[in-house]
Amino acid sequence: MNSEAASAAQSGAQEAAEPGFDLSEMLIGKVVDASYIEVAGFRIDLPQWEPIQIGALAIDMSPTKNVVFLFVAAFLMVVTFLLVGRAYQRLAKDEAPSGFANAMEGMILFFRDQVVRANIGHGADQFTPLILTFFFFILYMNLLGLIPFGVSSTASLSVTAALASLAFLWIEVAGFRELGAKGYAQTIFYAPKGLPPVGQAIMLVIMTPVEAIGKITKPFSLAIRLFANVTAGKVLILALLGLIFMFAELTTARWGIAGGAVLMATAITLLKVFISLLQAFIFAMLTAVFIGLIRHAH
Repeated sequence: MNSEAASAAQSGAQEAAEPGFDLSEMLIGKVVDASYIEVAGFRIDLPQWEPIQIGALAIDMSPTKNVVFLFVAAFLMVVTFLLVGRAYQRLAKDEAPSGFANAMEGMILFFRDQVVRANIGHGADQFTPLILTFFFFILYMNLLGLIPFGVSSTASLSVTAALASLAFLWIEVAGFRELGAKGYAQTIFYAPKGLPPVGQAIMLVIMTPVEAIGKITKPFSLAIRLFANVTAGKVLILALLGLIFMFAELTTARWGIAGGAVLMATAITLLKVFISLLQAFIFAMLTAVFIGLIRHAH
């Protein structure tokens, strides 16, 4: 009996020591950035370079999986507009485009009329290429995460923060060019007219930090909104599929759990296609809204 008990204890200890499926580890591995890409079970290591040292600052320019798919999205966007441009070059005079070029024309006109002109006003057409670039670039990055072994670069806060910083730069430069140095300064140092000098001084002290914080919160909200929505959808789909592996040892309910998880993940994936379009549109539209607001600061 003693030998049987010892054997059972030893067997239990071995089973406890064997690593099982860790859902949290799987989610973290799929969501966080990495220096490799997984394709069909194979791991492709990306080249790693020595950091660039600038004084005490070390800048690592080594590519990661988010960087790779960011360039893939940029490549797809360039190819899209090259195809549309060539389609227009082949058209005869007064001939309307068809097929893909016609669909793209409708989308571009919608953005120009209903997003850019409607929110920015006079001189809005100069910002149409910027708004369209934001939309298609973000859209392609979102959709790349829905293909097998693909990665949504917008699920990285660094990527969305860089996009939001570019939007912030365009917003402030547009305001400075439209309002001039004095008018732009008034968007930060604000004192309501009609008050006595003491009242204006008090309001200037109170409102200046508020206006400055308001400028910072705009790109912050753009970055967090895009990052949170894309990441949440990705984590939810992976968590549902992870249930299949968590309950793989069950003999009675595993097929029901697997079928339910696949159906729910499929439904959420279809929803995520819509969310990918929606989040790209929201980022582009809010950028146009913020440009319009600062150009008409009065």
